[in-house]
Amino acid sequence: MDIAMDDFVWRALAAGLGLAAIAGPLGSFVLWRRMAFFGDALAHSALLGVALGFLLHVDVNLGMVAMCVAFALALTGLLARSRLAPDTLLSISAFTALSAGLVVLSFLDNVRVDLIGYLFGDLLAVAPSDLIWIWGGALVALGGLAALWRPLLATTVHADLAAVEGTRVGHVRLCFVLLLALVVAVAAKIVGALLVTALLIIPAAAARRFARSPEQMAIGAAAIGALAVAGGLGASLLLDTPSGPSVVLTASLLFALSLL
Repeated sequence: MDIAMDDFVWRALAAGLGLAAIAGPLGSFVLWRRMAFFGDALAHSALLGVALGFLLHVDVNLGMVAMCVAFALALTGLLARSRLAPDTLLSISAFTALSAGLVVLSFLDNVRVDLIGYLFGDLLAVAPSDLIWIWGGALVALGGLAALWRPLLATTVHADLAAVEGTRVGHVRLCFVLLLALVVAVAAKIVGALLVTALLIIPAAAARRFARSPEQMAIGAAAIGALAVAGGLGASLLLDTPSGPSVVLTASLLFALSLL
């Protein structure tokens, strides 16, 4: 295979790098705020968005974004009011959303969804139109995160102190959750719903050891994510392995190396 001449390889690399650019900084906040389960629950809700997109005859990407945003808002409200432990509530919500998506799909006789592809993704199948979604979503999320950086960091370090200093803690938390929902919805299309959380968490965890400031960790996480995408994609092409899992395994290898 002449990798240099294949457009789909460059599209896959461009899509993966766009995702890594936003997943690194956003994943750093997910790690600091201990919200890994929240991202996982959002990823599971993406399948319900796919199913409702087919059912209502709207664009599947729009269905995923709308469902992830709605699910994020619902989860935020439930977490603020429920007496259950957050991990318990998030686990219940994730399984419920995933099951609801599968049940809705079972009623659609003329629709066949590649569940393996949905769960584990296929970077090599990215279409030119997907790049618009990926880079458009990444740029919007990066712009939003840059604008939100200082108050979000303040509320992450000490929410009560930030509130005393005038930061609108609830407003900042809501904006962060919406950004996370947007990225998860777009990323689920590329690397698969079950692997989105991994790409958010693993590069950020690997970058933590080398960072001396929040900004260094965010940039380092994006760089490690980009390296994982490039390495995993290369391994997928050379060894004929699934692209999404190969990217995550490469990220895991980089994390293991960071521990040495």
